[in-house]
Amino acid sequence: MRSFIFVAVSSLALAACGSNDAEEDTSTATAQAEPAEDYGYETYDENNLADTMASNDDAQGMGDSVAREDQDIPDSQERPVMQAQVVLDRIGFGPGVIDGKMGMSTENALNGFQEANGLDVTGELDEATKTALSNWDSIPATRVVTIPASWSEAEYVDIPEETAAKAELERMGYKSLDERLAERFHTTVEVLKQLNPDGRPAGMETSAQDEPSATPTPDKEQSKDKSASYFTAGQQIRVPNIGGDRIEKGKIGDRDWQRTLASLGVGSDQPEVDRIVVSKAGKTLKAYQGDKLVALFTVSSGSSEFPLPLGEWDIVGEAYNPPYSYDPAVLSGGKEDGKEYTLPPGPNSPVGVIWIDLSKEHYGIHGTPDPETIGRAQSSGCVRLTNWDAARLAGMVSQSTQVIFEA
Repeated sequence: MRSFIFVAVSSLALAACGSNDAEEDTSTATAQAEPAEDYGYETYDENNLADTMASNDDAQGMGDSVAREDQDIPDSQERPVMQAQVVLDRIGFGPGVIDGKMGMSTENALNGFQEANGLDVTGELDEATKTALSNWDSIPATRVVTIPASWSEAEYVDIPEETAAKAELERMGYKSLDERLAERFHTTVEVLKQLNPDGRPAGMETSAQDEPSATPTPDKEQSKDKSASYFTAGQQIRVPNIGGDRIEKGKIGDRDWQRTLASLGVGSDQPEVDRIVVSKAGKTLKAYQGDKLVALFTVSSGSSEFPLPLGEWDIVGEAYNPPYSYDPAVLSGGKEDGKEYTLPPGPNSPVGVIWIDLSKEHYGIHGTPDPETIGRAQSSGCVRLTNWDAARLAGMVSQSTQVIFEA
């Protein structure tokens, strides 16, 4: 992340874009926001301020993350697509939700990797691409971690449907430990359950003396209480082996933002980029250093009613964990009227954890509470990414970064 990052802006326009239902108008956000409640945040150590489930390795997989736990519990199966997704995610070509399946976001990530490495751009895990990715064969698809005990003390909230009720919340935080865990490892709760049959890491031998350290909540109980979780604090589980999550001491000035990065598995070391190009047709955001492609993320951008504003734009500033101004007039393009509300910040905010403000009024680049919809559901004009990709992008750009929106 650039040391001169420009988030100390007094006011950022948060406006007409969003998930399936659209988004906001104007709001105030500052870089040094009041720290949110310490929602179960424990650092790995004084040299790596990610949480205690940090990979603690470099891009090549050299480190002690595998030796810590996973060495004693080898995975029960090979997961070649998930392994490719994990590697692509680590080196800046985001496959979106890591699920071990080929799909649009993974194909986009492969296209980006192939373009950056001078390969035929096929979007397939072909032999040439497998050979190029073999440099990272030492990175396994999964690892085993222990959910921090403090996660049991965190407050999880049931997000109401009504806007007025949302405005009454102190924070639009995670709805459950499961949701928080899935976002931490760039995946879904369903994938985590598949990696942990009967609540045990795949590959763990079952015996009377080897009971899981915590018993998952049955699905039928979870259906009664939306904040209930299948997984529990203190439990060993298998997760996608995402990396690049190291947070350098002193690098992040905002304590709340540091916790957010840790909760998303996003590190402080990001490449500085000169230009980003959003393709409406390709559903991608490409980031460049000069002419070199260094990152690619799948995005949702625009709709027939709120088209992506094609052209060149400037970045005005960033807001970390911004509040959200709900304005029916803006959201409907002036067709409707109604009461305005200010919704609190958090990962389940309509704009997720970050707002990158553009010189085009009411438009920006931001996160989402629904990562599985990226590239599928339309936005209302803005550019929407997963929370983890949006947070990573925020560490790459500055006010000097050129922004280009293409058809």
